[in-house]
Amino acid sequence: MKLACAALFAAALAALASVASPPVAGQESGKPGFALAIDIDGAIGPASARYLNEALTAARERQAAVVILRLNTPGGLVTSMREMIADIIASPVPVIGYVTPSGGHAASAGTYILYATHIAAMAPGTNIGAATPVEIGGPPSFLPGGKDGEEGKDKGAPGPQPQDTMAAKITNDSVAFIRSLAELRGRNADWAESAVRQAASLSASAALKERVIDLIAGDTTELLALVDGKVVQTAGGRLTLATKGLRVEMFEPGLFIQLLSVITDPNTAVILMLVGVYGIAIEFMTPGAVAPGVIGTISLLLGLYGLNLLPIDYAGLGLMVIGIAFLVAEAINPTVVLGLGGVTAFLFGAAMLLRVEAPGYHISLLIMGSAAAATLGLALLAGSYVWATRKNPPRVGAASMRGVAAEILDWSGGKGHARAEGERWRAEGEGPFMPGERVEVIGVRGLTLQVRRRAALRQSDGEGS
Repeated sequence: MKLACAALFAAALAALASVASPPVAGQESGKPGFALAIDIDGAIGPASARYLNEALTAARERQAAVVILRLNTPGGLVTSMREMIADIIASPVPVIGYVTPSGGHAASAGTYILYATHIAAMAPGTNIGAATPVEIGGPPSFLPGGKDGEEGKDKGAPGPQPQDTMAAKITNDSVAFIRSLAELRGRNADWAESAVRQAASLSASAALKERVIDLIAGDTTELLALVDGKVVQTAGGRLTLATKGLRVEMFEPGLFIQLLSVITDPNTAVILMLVGVYGIAIEFMTPGAVAPGVIGTISLLLGLYGLNLLPIDYAGLGLMVIGIAFLVAEAINPTVVLGLGGVTAFLFGAAMLLRVEAPGYHISLLIMGSAAAATLGLALLAGSYVWATRKNPPRVGAASMRGVAAEILDWSGGKGHARAEGERWRAEGEGPFMPGERVEVIGVRGLTLQVRRRAALRQSDGEGS
């Protein structure tokens, strides 16, 4: 009986120990696991968010031990940053944030992402911080009510101005968000708030001292050795990391993600729209060319898709579309006014296109100005050809027959037939004409030429003058 009780007690202790100790990440059925690494090098945007999502999905399906998120970013779009943080928090696979290489940084949106990771690490010579949100939407600075202009501000009015109120709302929301991430991961929430409110930054060693990160590692191998044995809380529960000596496998972005990173650059998206509009316009002006229509349609759809993923101001987009339409109209019907109005609308629309600025996501006025100048030049060139064509005599229709020489084939009672421009016509005219006589066409009535003697024409012209 005593032996049975002792056995039951030992079994209960073993079960309790198995429940109390978290499972080990990196070991499955006795087989060595692997670490999946991804690189975010550059601005945070829709392509970055999709890249991380696909990597975390692959890590979960292939049962990777950890995901190493290597960061070197100046920041980026808030919407994409929040998508990435949501994916990290929901991931059952631990995510190690690692700011690398030396000389790199995790600024602005990168700071939030690093705070969200289960383990935060930095390489020597890197820095973190400057997470203040920047809002520069609205009219350009040289317009009334612009960001840097003084118009529209009532300096004597008490209380915060609308711009200050909006900035305060955005800042307070960002502070609450990063503090919640700091509390979730047990990191320094006070410094996180100063990074948002005062754009504070820290070096790697200072960040470790301030409990902003968990460790400093010189490379990925050292990183995996240092995090070995740490316990982390993931969406799938508590895990003990067994990462020392793990094989590191790189997760490469697919073709679609690479394309997305190109077309979500606002400058590229706008240029694609320009190519698309002009390609379609050329196809309408020269039906059957096919290539301009195909290239234009593809470019326009890619440009619109890229802009749809960005926080754009639709008033700015509308101005750009109107500007392009005016420039196309200028090429068809030269007036100069349409051309100048089109360039003005296009440039103002480009300046207003993005609602917010983010590192790597802003409209280059140099590129947009060059595109507008080139477009205006093409419109004026096409217009000059149209204007010159208008001055030339008509080459088709009844008007083109006026003044053409004709040869009488037969004639009777003021009517007959004549050959003009190699064709046989019915003809009418005053006076008798002899077969073979040369006459001049003075008009066309239906399908009948109105003719008279060339000598009579010259005489009447002389009398009129």
